[in-house]
Amino acid sequence: MRSDRLRSQIFAMLILVCIHPGSGQGIFKTMLRLPDTGQDASFTNTPGEDSDYKINPPFFLVPGDGTVIDTVTGLMWQQSDGGEMSFESAENYCQNLILGGYSDWRLPNAQEAFSILNHGRQNPPLDPAVFPNSGAEYWWTSELQAGNASKVWVTNAGGGIGNHPKAETVSAGGTKKFHARAVRDVAPPAKVSAQYTDMDSVVMDNLTGLEWTRFSSRDSMTWENALLFAENLVMQGKSDWRLPNIKELESLNDETRSQPSVNPGIFQDIGTKKYWSGTSLPSQQLQAWFMNTGFGVISHELKTTKNNVLCVRGPSQNTTGLSDHPERAIRVFPNPFKSHIRIEANDPTDLYQLFDSFGHQIFIGNDISNEDFSELPPGLYFLNVTGTNRTMFRLLKI
Repeated sequence: MRSDRLRSQIFAMLILVCIHPGSGQGIFKTMLRLPDTGQDASFTNTPGEDSDYKINPPFFLVPGDGTVIDTVTGLMWQQSDGGEMSFESAENYCQNLILGGYSDWRLPNAQEAFSILNHGRQNPPLDPAVFPNSGAEYWWTSELQAGNASKVWVTNAGGGIGNHPKAETVSAGGTKKFHARAVRDVAPPAKVSAQYTDMDSVVMDNLTGLEWTRFSSRDSMTWENALLFAENLVMQGKSDWRLPNIKELESLNDETRSQPSVNPGIFQDIGTKKYWSGTSLPSQQLQAWFMNTGFGVISHELKTTKNNVLCVRGPSQNTTGLSDHPERAIRVFPNPFKSHIRIEANDPTDLYQLFDSFGHQIFIGNDISNEDFSELPPGLYFLNVTGTNRTMFRLLKI
């Protein structure tokens, strides 16, 4: 089992991310960062649409062992989904799956499942170089609709997410194809004391690092006007507000709530309304994605429709998806290594984290060159460098 794991190129990092709610008992995070939508095309000359902001571009590793590592969220995914099945079968299938040498697979929660969608494409909204097309119309999540155990949150091949009856799938007597795709945590999820920090008229989401306007726009407006409203907003001395992309907007949703589905104790005037995102529908350019806060359903409609607006800012746009090619060239050598890891063009303020292929952190600090790793067993290791840029190196120990 250990040799299987060492063969799989596992991106093992400190993991963060969302599993919802947000008040004071502490919550777990299973995603490192919130990925961008993957929408690169421009659909308007008005500033502020989705493609105008590149924060956490999607970046996947495909080790070739049937798994996929999302380097933005830090989650590991089943590459080819498990096919059509009932909800209960999907739960059992994921719990019993052994893949890549791992047996701790599970059904994703709603926000995790939504995170791998690529809104630069549709039908399916998945990168075909990463996730093969299985013909699925929907993919199960682990979350039931609030107050109705007969409905489950599912992502769909159009790029949305909603609450659907379990009985709709073929295996339960329906006519639609609901498939299962498993996910696993590379490292134990971290814990934060609360999802939100109240900063007067601004709210910080501690799971995503995004700051939100606590109150929505007074009036509803068309999509183009929503872009302008957000771009021109000045609040608490900050002028870099923008219209959220659809993944950012969906990250506010709490699937355990309804009417409204966003925490009304934090967003006090959220109501049951439709809220615009800056993400267009690539196949129908006159339409854009929105979230309905009745349950949190993500859908799309004509941009001339008048919907409400929440504005967002951050996180730092220096926090990009990981790659092996940072803008500031850092060379790590030798590779393979025996005892020491040398860094060329390093910055004294850089933070180094070394992980083994199981996700165990072996080292953290600003000076890794003086560390002796001769006692480490041979295998695959990962060096995460955090500084002016962020990058990850795959190293082999002999």
